[in-house]
Amino acid sequence: MDKLPVDRSSCEHILMGTDEVTVLASSAGTGGALFAVEIRMRPGGGPPVLHRHEPGEVYHVTAGEFTFYVGDGPDGAVRRVTARAGDVVPLAGGVPHTVRNESAGDATAFVVHAPGAPMEGFCRAVAAAAADGPPAMEQVLGIAAANGITLLGPVPAAGS
Repeated sequence: MDKLPVDRSSCEHILMGTDEVTVLASSAGTGGALFAVEIRMRPGGGPPVLHRHEPGEVYHVTAGEFTFYVGDGPDGAVRRVTARAGDVVPLAGGVPHTVRNESAGDATAFVVHAPGAPMEGFCRAVAAAAADGPPAMEQVLGIAAANGITLLGPVPAAGS
């Protein structure tokens, strides 16, 4: 962490499908404590499936809006929550969730994953696998498993 504040002009950019991840602090640079990024999602972007992992996440929406699907109800029900610019959404580790951009415009958020290595490893491996086109689902499942991420399947209908 020798670059304080972060020089955004020299930040690494990772492309995951249509989602652009700007690395603000890597796991290596934080002793594994966190992976801090800015994510920009185009309309329709985001992980296509509900998933679970041990790292916790905090999203601070800076532009547009994100829709979160969170499976934390006592009966396993999934809540649908929309967060707009200025909103902060903390997600505990181990909670089934996904985040999507269901709006008509781009959405941007500052996101921190703690600890950072699982999510950083997943992001980098998926981006590398997608360099020549969309990777096969078996490949994505293998990358997820190698990084402690369980893909749970399609987003179910959200309960209220």
